[in-house]
Amino acid sequence: MSSAHGPSNPPNRNVIVIGAGPAGLTAAVELCRRAIPVTVLEKDVLVGGIARTGDYKGYHYDIGGHRFFTKVPEVEQFWRDLLGPDFLARPRISRIFYRGKFYDYPLRPFNALRNLGLFASLKVAVSYLAAQLFPYPREDTFEEWVCNRFGRELYLAFFKTYTEKVWGLPCSEIRAEWAAQRIQGLNLPVALKNALFGPQDENVIKTLIQQFHYPRLGPGMMWRAAAAFVNEHAGQVEMELEAVAIRHLNGRVTEVVARRNGQERIYPATDVISTMPLAELIRNLDPPAPPAVLAAAAGLTYRDFLTVILLVRQPDLFPDNWIYIHSPEVHIGRVQNFKNWSPEMVPDPTTTSLGLEYFCNEGDPLWSMPDAALIELGQHELEQIGLLRAADVFDGAVIRQPKAYPVYNGTYARYLDTLKNYLQNFANLQTIGRNGLHKYNNQDHSMLTAMLAVRNLQGERHDVWEVNTDRSYHEEIHLSPHSALSADEAGAAV
Repeated sequence: MSSAHGPSNPPNRNVIVIGAGPAGLTAAVELCRRAIPVTVLEKDVLVGGIARTGDYKGYHYDIGGHRFFTKVPEVEQFWRDLLGPDFLARPRISRIFYRGKFYDYPLRPFNALRNLGLFASLKVAVSYLAAQLFPYPREDTFEEWVCNRFGRELYLAFFKTYTEKVWGLPCSEIRAEWAAQRIQGLNLPVALKNALFGPQDENVIKTLIQQFHYPRLGPGMMWRAAAAFVNEHAGQVEMELEAVAIRHLNGRVTEVVARRNGQERIYPATDVISTMPLAELIRNLDPPAPPAVLAAAAGLTYRDFLTVILLVRQPDLFPDNWIYIHSPEVHIGRVQNFKNWSPEMVPDPTTTSLGLEYFCNEGDPLWSMPDAALIELGQHELEQIGLLRAADVFDGAVIRQPKAYPVYNGTYARYLDTLKNYLQNFANLQTIGRNGLHKYNNQDHSMLTAMLAVRNLQGERHDVWEVNTDRSYHEEIHLSPHSALSADEAGAAV
């Protein structure tokens, strides 16, 4: 949404930001740097959204696994200024488990050839050549997009099963836009070049990076620092306050109603920046949106997931930061080894803490399974694939994350266009971030939408919907450096 808003700093401006995840807190920090009053409303007890860091008996866990890597210098500077020496450089080690074998990822030719065998490797080569000679003429689906770049054999081995676990949909029903966003520029020649010669700095693709940065105590450490900065400057972060109504008049939002423990509070607003799920935002408008718009909002769907935390009496289980589980015989989709993200995630070095990610839909049998049964399932499945002995697990917990991923099914684009067109009628409302745009953005892309939204408040014109699209690849964007925190400003927040 592009918008221009009067003078740079009109008097009595008060901005309400809905949501204290990476996008919402980035917007709040940028507003504070411009001395624009801002109030952030967050319904959870922790800041960070899906990038928060939880704590179970002193063991820190990361919801979803968050590498800090970007091609946007301004985002990189934002991270470094907030955390300084607590922003660690970490080696990336990850593998794929498929058909009883572990494959290095990014793929390494000799490891892959040894695991696949000569015959299967020849089939991969023939399949790739066939895809180059006879590609799908249209790339409407994830399956078509991947097959055109890797061939059907590699698609079946390394893309299909895991992707269908994540989304709960056949790859033939997932739109190609998701692949274009998540693995832009990746194809078989690029992957082989990376494997043989290493990534080229100027052309590195995010999924192939060998090193990333990570906060010493998990990603939530970054967002706690951002919230502290806001509270110490021109704003405030209000916790356990859920935005339940967005009141508007004549094309402008006038106030946001938030609720805590049954008590409502009204926040007058000159401008609103929302990161709440787009469908939820539409439903909360007062007066209500037209029936066609409400119907479009109801048509957007989300994928949820849960994480089973296992505490294990072993100091070193495996070297990976995470392992993708492609094998269909187990439900688990990915395993994180939190100790390998940062040693300080685990309080006792003689133990290990794992996060087992299960992708599901809120209310389905897996989501509704009792915690004890999920912990037992996780132990059994990890023992089944050889990553631990169930007898070594001494404790566990379960974290459920609703609306983790906006779904890219065959109808979402039509519904999204309806909502975007309707929201353009509001002069002082912008939506940003993954759920605010119903776009499966990385953390840095969500932050970039926030930075551009704040600039829109000062009269610039940026279309935040275009961040991280095939036509406009904003990972390559270069913004003027004045939005980055200075070292002096960041000092108070750390």
